[in-house]
Amino acid sequence: MTRYLVFLLVAGAAVLARPALAHHSFSATYLETQSVTIEGEIVQFVFRNPHSFVHVNVKEKDGSVTVYNVEWGGTGQLNNTGVTRETLKAGDVVVISGAPGRNAADHRIRMVTLKRPKDGFTWGQAPGQTVDYRHQRSHIPAIASNSPRAWSWSLEFDITPKSIS
Repeated sequence: MTRYLVFLLVAGAAVLARPALAHHSFSATYLETQSVTIEGEIVQFVFRNPHSFVHVNVKEKDGSVTVYNVEWGGTGQLNNTGVTRETLKAGDVVVISGAPGRNAADHRIRMVTLKRPKDGFTWGQAPGQTVDYRHQRSHIPAIASNSPRAWSWSLEFDITPKSIS
């Protein structure tokens, strides 16, 4: 009886579980029709799903330093374009272009291109080196990914109250 109940619970969860599709709108967060370019030193590269982040110290015109949070693709998408968790290191100087955040005070950018001048590494300029967020259908990356953390699942429930008429 216990095995039967466990089986039913697992089967039910499998039926209800689905990858998160279009979990949020990038156009709600970023000004997709605009572009900004920053240059600075990487503080941290967070290689994870569903989106990776590059945190960059940028020296402003007045001499102050601002940390920009640059959103990038997930591990599977990036692995498929040759980017691994070892590609970027703290201290690397990079030039990043992308869509600015809607709230300038947040210092957010959705990455479109990246250049590392010291060795000529670039991303976003060769065919296939794009992360098309508008057509991202799933957080489950291609099976070809070598990353042990390349899989991300999402279980969603609609708990919106329904009126009974």
